[in-house]
Amino acid sequence: MKENKQNPLLDSKLVIPALKQSFVKLHPKVQIKNPVMFVTLIGAILTSIYVLFNIGPGSKIFELQIALWLWFTVLFANFAEAIAEGRGKAQAESLKKTRTQTMARLVTDNKESKISAADLKKGNIVICEAGDTIPGDGEVIEGIASVDESAITGESAPVIRESGGDRSAVTGGTKVISDLIKIRITAEQGKSFLDRMISLVEGAKRQKTPNEIALSIVLSGLTIIFVLAVISLKPFADYAATAANQDLSSIVTVPVLIALLVCLIPTTIGGLLSAIGISGMDRLIRRNVLATSGRAVEAAGDIDVLLLDKTGTITLGNRMATAFLPVTGITETKLAEASQLASLADETAEGRSIVVLAKEKFAFRAESLQPKEVRFIPFSANTRMSGIDFQSVSGEKNIRKGASDSIKQHIQSIGGIIPKDLDDIVDNVAKKGGTPLVVAEDKEILGVIQLKDIVKGGIKERFAELRKMGIRTVMITGDNPLTAAAIAAEAGVDDFMAQATPETKLNRIREEQSIGHLVAMTGDGTNDAPALAQADVGVAMNTGTQAAREAGNMVDLDSNPTKLIEIVEIGKQLLMTRGSLTTFSIANDVAKYFAILPALFSSLYITQGDGTGPLGVLNIMQLHSSQSAILSAIIFNALIIVALIPLALKGVNYRAKGSSQILRRNLLIYGLGGIIVPFIGIKFIDLLISTIGLI
Repeated sequence: MKENKQNPLLDSKLVIPALKQSFVKLHPKVQIKNPVMFVTLIGAILTSIYVLFNIGPGSKIFELQIALWLWFTVLFANFAEAIAEGRGKAQAESLKKTRTQTMARLVTDNKESKISAADLKKGNIVICEAGDTIPGDGEVIEGIASVDESAITGESAPVIRESGGDRSAVTGGTKVISDLIKIRITAEQGKSFLDRMISLVEGAKRQKTPNEIALSIVLSGLTIIFVLAVISLKPFADYAATAANQDLSSIVTVPVLIALLVCLIPTTIGGLLSAIGISGMDRLIRRNVLATSGRAVEAAGDIDVLLLDKTGTITLGNRMATAFLPVTGITETKLAEASQLASLADETAEGRSIVVLAKEKFAFRAESLQPKEVRFIPFSANTRMSGIDFQSVSGEKNIRKGASDSIKQHIQSIGGIIPKDLDDIVDNVAKKGGTPLVVAEDKEILGVIQLKDIVKGGIKERFAELRKMGIRTVMITGDNPLTAAAIAAEAGVDDFMAQATPETKLNRIREEQSIGHLVAMTGDGTNDAPALAQADVGVAMNTGTQAAREAGNMVDLDSNPTKLIEIVEIGKQLLMTRGSLTTFSIANDVAKYFAILPALFSSLYITQGDGTGPLGVLNIMQLHSSQSAILSAIIFNALIIVALIPLALKGVNYRAKGSSQILRRNLLIYGLGGIIVPFIGIKFIDLLISTIGLI
């Protein structure tokens, strides 16, 4: 999968601005958007007040260390979000460089005038020729030209843009490198495709997705529960200490309870949640896919039905000649020679493949033909035939090749006879997934050229992976049912739609959605727009029409239909990353619970000579003291956010497995790991700080 180069995580161009933003984001209006980290910020402020104003009986050196690590926790969470935003802003800067002050050649009443591109309005007509920069988003309404879109897509190869087809859309900032085209501007200033992309990668329009909002509500609920629990802990500690005739006032202090609260609430996922969402958008953008919102990326992860066009997605898109199949009484040599002659002027991929196949099998060449004796018949949509008329030794010859019904109708119209075995040959080719092309010479049908659109290598394995994930694939094609069935079987798709029309595509999507499925599809033409708008994830090709680009909720700048599969994988990786880190965050709270609470109350109701009470049994990590236990936990809580930033930005490793397998793996690695890692980390920090005398 093509991926644009990206600055490494520790690049100073990203880190230094992110460090500055970490402090800027301490503003309460920013922090309150993340309730978990807002509670942590309030805790850091209160602990700092206790230290600065010498409030309470606790050790101020110890409480100062708690305050510092609470501030670090908030700053590290801000840094994670800032570094994720910074990666997008770095890409936005490179995009802004493509926006130059371009002069536009405006056409009004057949008169041309030059104005600034910034003054163009929607509906204006402009002319661009070789060397001109296209001044704004639009559609080609006249002409054909090669366009360099490397400034937008990163791809150096020029692309063709022409009027009247599905490759008519052009993007402002790209450059015409040949010929001349007339363009109708389709976007107002400030709302162009490039403007929208810059806004999105900068995060200016990023909104929380439904799943992200739901998770935030869950995390907020857990935070409220732990706030109430910790608040109730102080009166319980005072009551228990009075009953035991002990003094815990210097141990169970407000800063200590704040540290306990911060360690118990899900600060890890709370600090990384925004970074995970931003990096999900970023991964799409690095693959040259523009999503209109994070909701579209998230929906891609929930997709369970993919509608895929056959041509260009499942197959290579160029039908190639694979066999010459003569009718009874005709030799393969004669059919191949006539087929090659009829294809000499055919510049299509299939025409060239016929010439090459005849040359490879029979070493035929056409040097003997004289240009003055030859008249080539171009393909016509009306006749659905092409061919050649030429003078031979035996007289004038007329060779035609085309669709079966067209050739049969042509032969009958000039008094010829249809061979009895022709229909069987045509049907057999269709059943094998090929396209039959019938060849006739004068009044005689010679046979059939078998054309086949080659299925892409590895696509069958990709579909098998999607099937493991519970995703059903549906091939869409205009072919007849026999051909469609053969290609579907070869490609390994789950279902197919033959002779598909815009209406049948739209109806199929609605049917799938009505029974609870989420559907994704690609398209590039105006006739695809209704289906793209209806699909949960509609990926429009950048080369497509403006209607298609506006109907979809994603645009692929590379115009590669196969990328729909990659988009679904990126969406699933986003959801997997969020789920994995949420599991880890909640799991490691368990370890921090066993680190702090037993150590905090280990001296309550002393029954042993070593100064420990019944709760000391739960101090299974054998931490040095209550203070070292609390400090070790709060240090680990801060550092684990930093340690997980690369994973949040990169995403967990994607594997094409079913949801149950992913869940088991998630619980094993991030659930069990989320319990074990804190035990090891907190114990190590406890040994370190007790050895160097921080406590």
